[in-house]
Amino acid sequence: MKKLTKAEEEIMLILWRLGEALVRDIISQLGDPETPYTTVSTVIRVLEKKNFVSHKAYGSTYLYFPLVSKKEYSNTQLKDFVGSYFNGSFSGMATFFAKENDISMEELEKMLSGLRDEIDKKSKK
Repeated sequence: MKKLTKAEEEIMLILWRLGEALVRDIISQLGDPETPYTTVSTVIRVLEKKNFVSHKAYGSTYLYFPLVSKKEYSNTQLKDFVGSYFNGSFSGMATFFAKENDISMEELEKMLSGLRDEIDKKSKK
């Protein structure tokens, strides 16, 4: 799966949140409401070429919707990140962030509890 540019990702975040949207809906959700219609339309067409987005046509109006879920994209990007920066080790990444962000014992306990719950779910399958 291709990595999105910052502009593409910003539009995808809006589409994931809304489910489907017209270009004007996307513009109203952007941080800068003066973003030109043609700019947003161009980015959406690029997303369509990358197979991230499709549309339904209603006359000359297009309603856009995501083809790739946020979870699917996030999972792929996280795996690439961990592979590139932590030699594929999720525990290495977690350790790095715990050290660098001075995570409290309480937060670490919550993480461990969540991991134990996931292990229990997988072992019951």
